[in-house]
Amino acid sequence: MLRMRIRLGCTKRRREINVTRGIAVGVLLAACASAQQQPAPFVTKQLSKGVYWTSGGGGNSGIIIGRKGVTIIDAKTTLDSGNQLLAEVAKLTPKPVMNVILTHSDGDHVNGLAAFPGAVTVIAHANNRKEQEAAIQGGGRGAPPADHLPTKLITKDKETLSLDGVKFTLLHWGVAHTSGDLIILLPAQRIVFTGDIIATQRQDPIIHAEKGGTSEGWIKATTGLVGLDATTFIPGHGEPQTKVDIQARLKATDEKRTKIKGLIAEGKTPDQIRLAVGDPAPVAGGRGPGFGGLVDIVYAESLKK
Repeated sequence: MLRMRIRLGCTKRRREINVTRGIAVGVLLAACASAQQQPAPFVTKQLSKGVYWTSGGGGNSGIIIGRKGVTIIDAKTTLDSGNQLLAEVAKLTPKPVMNVILTHSDGDHVNGLAAFPGAVTVIAHANNRKEQEAAIQGGGRGAPPADHLPTKLITKDKETLSLDGVKFTLLHWGVAHTSGDLIILLPAQRIVFTGDIIATQRQDPIIHAEKGGTSEGWIKATTGLVGLDATTFIPGHGEPQTKVDIQARLKATDEKRTKIKGLIAEGKTPDQIRLAVGDPAPVAGGRGPGFGGLVDIVYAESLKK
């Protein structure tokens, strides 16, 4: 039976396999599908003494080692990735995880709580808990275990906590990515965990209108970020950012938003506006309003006024 070699170009790393001609196409498609479905590996990097960030398994997470225990920022996506995060902690310290601070309610940041001990203290903005409760009732995305809902609720715009000898400043500048965003500042280390207010996998901000997020609120929150005494910003997704990076994202978004609003005032349609600002058309059956592009967000907001 004639055999042939196929070079797979479906990933950045090309591979060759031997297959029989009759099954070549099937093997190629299956191999590409498998390569595309492979989750990103967990990678943990140190930011400062006792402070780390971990990518992979969902949104970025923080690991902060205190005197007797560990505080985690965001808990990944699933039971499995939550367990992987706890395994990353165990590589760094034998100290137990005592606290989790959530930046917002999206499933890729909260559902990994299923792996965490029941005694852990879960800290989040009050609106974050409301959004999680709504997700549980709806059985949809962002529905964590009911027994792992936030137990310490933040209701002020600014709260300072000392957790196991480490100082945290928790900031909420109103609705932005969602209605329950928390920005987490480690003042001594000058490190900020932004949640998905900053997420670098897209040029435009991700705004969940269905959770109360707004483009105006995003501008306000990101302006607040720029004003912090910090040098390192860990986004909800992507590599660490500098203040210059945040300023550039804020400037670009503010200018684009202003242009969109001007075109709306001229009576332009969403399609005309997308063409003018270079946004792609929305994808049918896409992931929801938060992924529709800045044009769709700002246009929808204009209809509410």
